Amino acid sequence: MYDITQAFGVLVILLGVCSPIIVVGVVYYLKKRLEHKQIMTAIEKGTPISDFIPPKTKPAGPAWIRYVSTGSALLIIGLGFVLGGLGRGEDIGILMFFVLGGVGVAMLVRGLLHRKYYLKNQSSPENNSTETKKPA
Repeated sequence: MYDITQAFGVLVILLGVCSPIIVVGVVYYLKKRLEHKQIMTAIEKGTPISDFIPPKTKPAGPAWIRYVSTGSALLIIGLGFVLGGLGRGEDIGILMFFVLGGVGVAMLVRGLLHRKYYLKNQSSPENNSTETKKPA
């Protein structure tokens, strides 16, 4: 039925596909382990950790812009898969459109909802600024 060389070929292909993921995982693990050792050494020496570890910074700009741009990009990529597979009669393009389009629509909706609440929160301090002032 199946030859051992075919099974070996499949194994080689799977290892080739998975090897970048394995390498990234090992590098991430080693980086975290080194960071942990550095923190423990700093604690033993009495160095304040706040001087040792820089504070995490938030990305510039509101989050809704990233969500909307990512969602629209995924929708466009999904449409590219559909249009690329129309002439050849491949169904994989439609499947990729549903996957990428679904994630794209979800990101787009999330971005629009974040925008709604971002704009509401931005306008409320301006409106409340006159209410919080004490009358003279």
